[in-house]
Amino acid sequence: MRIIGGTAAGLILATPKGLDVRPTPDLVRQAVFNSLGARVPGARVLELFGGTGALSLECLSRGARHAVCVELSRKHARFIEENIAKASFSRAIVEVRVQDVFTALPQLASAGRTFDLVLADPPFGEKNIGRRSGSLSQKLLDDPTLPTLLARGGLLILGHARRDTLELTPAWSERKILKHGDSWMRFLETPESPLSSSSPPMLD
Repeated sequence: MRIIGGTAAGLILATPKGLDVRPTPDLVRQAVFNSLGARVPGARVLELFGGTGALSLECLSRGARHAVCVELSRKHARFIEENIAKASFSRAIVEVRVQDVFTALPQLASAGRTFDLVLADPPFGEKNIGRRSGSLSQKLLDDPTLPTLLARGGLLILGHARRDTLELTPAWSERKILKHGDSWMRFLETPESPLSSSSPPMLD
């Protein structure tokens, strides 16, 4: 897999071998960033379930101001660190947090941190027809802290499997959904923080 656009375009990213990590496919990332367009330059970015760090590094390559990448596995975090070095990004603009996402969220909120873009493509959940999803994607939607981390006009881009039927809570409203095979990416905002008139629009 590689960085698709921006200053580090074409850089091949280091990835763990095996099935421990499911990187967001290049075509899916391309569709996501085509939709985000001018919203990325200057953005403060939070990537959850970082894996290889591909989403946050793609944002930095395209001009994001700062990125925080949260990954539980120390092994995988070493690949993120390697990819940061390969891309020659300053450590002043990227922070890697090796911890559980649901521990990191309240810590970030307590520190008063807010983000223009929150990107999360966690491990896929199981098929859940006839019952509420128990996936990590649903757990993010249910988390009471996550909406408070979005700056005004901010977006949550949340990945999940087509077979994983998510339930939007009152904290979220959907602006857009991208479907690519079994990978779905939802663009969500909070009702309290809709896109402001000064925010760059998303591209269709």
